[in-house]
Amino acid sequence: MKPLTKQYTVARLKHHVVPLLGHKRVSEVGTGEVERFFRDVAAGKTASDEKVGPRKRVVVRGGDGAARKVFRDLSAVFSFASRRGIVESNPCEKAVVQKTDNRRDRFLTLAEVTQLGKACDDLEAEGVNAKALNITRLWALTGCRRDEIAALKWAEVDLDRGLLILDDTKTGKSLRPLALAAVALLRGLERSKDSEFVFPSDRADDAHFQGTKKVWPAIIQKAKLPGVTPHTLRHTMGATATSTGEALALTGAILGHANMRSTMIYAHVEHDPARKAANRVARKIAAALSGAEQKTKTAKAKAANNNATVERDAASTR
Repeated sequence: MKPLTKQYTVARLKHHVVPLLGHKRVSEVGTGEVERFFRDVAAGKTASDEKVGPRKRVVVRGGDGAARKVFRDLSAVFSFASRRGIVESNPCEKAVVQKTDNRRDRFLTLAEVTQLGKACDDLEAEGVNAKALNITRLWALTGCRRDEIAALKWAEVDLDRGLLILDDTKTGKSLRPLALAAVALLRGLERSKDSEFVFPSDRADDAHFQGTKKVWPAIIQKAKLPGVTPHTLRHTMGATATSTGEALALTGAILGHANMRSTMIYAHVEHDPARKAANRVARKIAAALSGAEQKTKTAKAKAANNNATVERDAASTR
């Protein structure tokens, strides 16, 4: 695991699993106990707000999202125990819980992207921090993950070749193509002599800008796009690529997927242009089936004959 991923995983196990299941032997936890655990976390039974030091608090939130995440953590624990022979099987595998919220199906239409862009322009005119707005624009233009742009370093940017050479991503070192629009945006940014980051912190020179969390709610509110997250823009890049006919392999290269399975979530979007083509063809076939095509041809033929007759009569009159 990446250090930050490990930190979050251990924290979820500590704050959710330990309070609800920590008193049981591992062999006592069956499918029923796992399903009850999931419902309890979703209902907020493990939520807390604890002060642990001067100006420091630990806030634990329950809810559906927390339940899904910690369920995956718990399943990994039991898979490990199963491999080591500590338990016979993983009780999470047969548990009937909502393991996904289907958010991957959410992406913006081009009309919604226009709303997002206008919202960014309007907020910039109102004096909102330009770093947050440019990070948002680059999320949309690159399909990169949140911190791949927010924590981007100039050393990872090759504007001449139009590439991002990311040192440390979810899938390791990654090479991403940069569209001309993204290159133009990056070229227009002022570089700080005191920071290696493309978007340096306003407070500390050795950190990157982290103010997007405060600005993002204002962006989606002005754009009238409730429920949209920065990761939605990544899905938008994938969905737009496949719906305009780009191959899944190229879409995966744009998004930096390590394997095709990750890109396959966008495969269903390819049906959109195919469906439109099917509608165009089927309209002709449906017209033929109903006789409408023949009726139309007959009507056109009659109209042509009538026009010819009128012209002949007019000619004979002259």
